[in-house]
This record gives sequence, structure tokens and C-alpha cells, in this order.
Amino acid sequence: MNDTTRADPPTRRPATRADAPLLEIVGIDKSFGQSRILKGCSLDVRRGETVVLIGPSGSGKSTLLRCVNLLEPADGGDIFFEGANITGDFANAARIRREIGMVFQNFELFQHLSAAQNIMLAPMKVLGLSRADAHDVALDLLRKVRISDKADAFPDELSGGQQQRVAIARALAMKPKLMLYDEPTSALDPEMIREVLDVMADLSAEGMTSLVVTHEMGFARRAADKIVFMEDGRIVETASSEAFFGGSVNERAQRFLDQILH
Repeated sequence: MNDTTRADPPTRRPATRADAPLLEIVGIDKSFGQSRILKGCSLDVRRGETVVLIGPSGSGKSTLLRCVNLLEPADGGDIFFEGANITGDFANAARIRREIGMVFQNFELFQHLSAAQNIMLAPMKVLGLSRADAHDVALDLLRKVRISDKADAFPDELSGGQQQRVAIARALAMKPKLMLYDEPTSALDPEMIREVLDVMADLSAEGMTSLVVTHEMGFARRAADKIVFMEDGRIVETASSEAFFGGSVNERAQRFLDQILH
């Protein structure tokens, strides 16, 4: 079924522990028509952890992120965030997304607003910051993503890599507890990819909890605490970055890794 409401209201995980995962995905299913895209996917993301989702195109990686951020309704299973079951909680989606930031492939910036104004908008509208305070936040975040000189530039005056860094800063402006990245460099020219990945790696090193869909294995090796390999809607392998790139994975994951690295 594809209903966007659930019979039972969201509940909390029993006996939530201080060391419990920030995000817990339990048996998520998702279909589009007759196509079953996610098949019982389960995954934990702990505070401060960077988890990278890899796998062939069409394996369900982006759909899994969209279910976490309540952009798609899951057909089965549960998603817990800070111990609370958020699955299907579309009535509170705006509140939940304040704490779960998402960066998309194609930037999604407002073309009529400058870089700083794109970042300022949500803090002013949602968090109630004054224009002056929101402007200060925007300038701080533009420094963090290494484009402090582009505050007054409009999107069409920025490179693709610069636009994506504005998009990251915009997500950070809401002070999220979890960042989702859906192939954030796939629309970029090769020379622009590194500047975005460097910013993401900096955030991971600072302790930002992140769930990243990417084909960039250099970033995965450098920044990931855990690698999750998906194929045909299933999570096939979960391993530490060291184990994954050290060859301690199943044969199918190793074949994929050999293919993408050579």
C-alpha cells in the first residue's frame, strides 16, 4: 500500500539508551507501482558517524534517503530518529526536517536570491531569526564552506561547485542533527567535485552525523566510518571503511568495488 498515513501514531523506541543510534531504519519497504524499490532495508546511523551508501544505479539508495526525510512514504517498516518513530509522520514533516538536512543533486537554490539570502531564508521564516542575525549566520556558514567572498553573488554567477556549497550551507543554517546527501557531486564537472567533497569531509571530521549516497570512492575511503552496499533494493553488505576497502566484504560487493575503482 502507498498511504501517506499510518494506522498507529508514531511511538518511541522502548528504553532508549544514551548510546542508541541517532537514526534507526528497520525493515523499510517501498514500491512504485509494481516495482519494489526497497526490500526490507535496515540500517543504524550513530551520532557523529558518517555512513556512505554505494551500489549500482537503481539499487534504491536515493529512495531510502527520501523515505528518511519524509519525501516519500514507506510502505512497510519503521524509521526511528532520536528514538521517536517518524515513519509516515507527515503532519510533523516540517519540524522533523529542521533536524534532518538534505542536500540534493541539483542544488535547488532560489535563482532570484543571492547566496547569503538563500541561506538566510529558512532561519528567518522557520526559526524566527532577525534579518541581521540570519545574515551573520549566512556569512559564518559561507566561511565554513570556503566561499565567504560569494555572499552577494546570485546562483547564475556561481560555478556548480559553489552552488552546491551554498546548498550545504543552507541546510546547515537550520542546525540539523543529521545531514543527508543524495549524490551531491553527480551534476558537477570533475574539477568542481573535490571542492564539495572537501567541505563534506570537513563537516564529518567535525562530528556532523551524515548519511551519504555517492559514487566517489575517494571520499568514502577518506570520510566514511561505515560503508553500506546496496543492490536490487536490498542492503547486501555493511562494513567499516577499513574492512570494505581492505577486501573483507562479500564477493558481489568486491566485484562492484573492483569495477568502480578500475
